[in-house]
Amino acid sequence: MYSKKSNLSILLLLSILILSSCVGTKKVPYFQKYSSSADSLKEQTAAPELYAARIKPKDLLSITVVTSESEASKNYNLVVPQLFDPAIASLLSASAGLSTSMLTSIPTLQSYLVDNDGTINFPVIGSLKVGGITRKELEKMLQVKLASSFNKELPIITIRIINYSVNILGEVLRPGKYNTTNDRMTIFEGLAMASDMTIYGRRDNVKVLRENADGTKNYITVNLNDKNVINSPAYYLEQNDVVYVEPNSAKSRSSGIGAEETLSVSALSVLISLTSIVVTVLHK
Repeated sequence: MYSKKSNLSILLLLSILILSSCVGTKKVPYFQKYSSSADSLKEQTAAPELYAARIKPKDLLSITVVTSESEASKNYNLVVPQLFDPAIASLLSASAGLSTSMLTSIPTLQSYLVDNDGTINFPVIGSLKVGGITRKELEKMLQVKLASSFNKELPIITIRIINYSVNILGEVLRPGKYNTTNDRMTIFEGLAMASDMTIYGRRDNVKVLRENADGTKNYITVNLNDKNVINSPAYYLEQNDVVYVEPNSAKSRSSGIGAEETLSVSALSVLISLTSIVVTVLHK
């Protein structure tokens, strides 16, 4: 039979645990203080210009020039052969009745790697400065430069950054390198690709390592608990950004506990249990 003093101690312990858990949950939700639709309407501001990625060194660009004048446009749509794996070529030739020589290569459009000085070497034009501008700006620039090559119409130019990727590390469920095909990725989209943070990730101290076009690097600290994260320069992730989710204090403490510490804690737990039993028996 427990005494009133024992019951009071148990209630006090439970109260402490409940209060500590409530405090801990404040560090978990994203966009805190965005509690109601009325609040969100009050805090809306004029929509800024939509985000557009700027071309950086080491970006790989796909540039397509489309027009009805095929003879003129083929000078700007260079193709390169991509060899089939010999085993696959043999399998296809056997199943489809085609000769192996017909399957040795398939044409694909030439891609353009942006040099460290922000230039590419484009057919006919030669060296072209593309670093620091957006895809749309480059499309307009090429339309002007290629206009004299076409008699009937201006060409339709489509440009893509085909190696737009970010690296997400630390306390996420699936750390790794993630690609996007639309030249835009928010920090939340990146975390969603990595299956979100673990419960041990610090949401108020996420680090983003960014390399600028001139080679300089800087760290940006992001607080995902703060609703104003949408105004952070790291809200939109740029090419090759590294996102690091730092572990919280609970994970850091647990990572420092080795086998010896675990054995000591277990032994101490057993000793406390035995002491509790002895005290209970003596007070009966």
